[in-house]
Amino acid sequence: MRHAIPEANPRLVELLSLSITFPLKITLGIPLYWAAIRWMLGMA
Repeated sequence: MRHAIPEANPRLVELLSLSITFPLKITLGIPLYWAAIRWMLGMA
């Protein structure tokens, strides 16, 4: 069974998840959140 499932490297998983999600949140998330807030407050 040990050969079928390799051990996971938590640092690698964390690095990969942050390297994918962080740039997307910065480039797409902040402008979308800002537009949604302005729309909800009627400032558009």
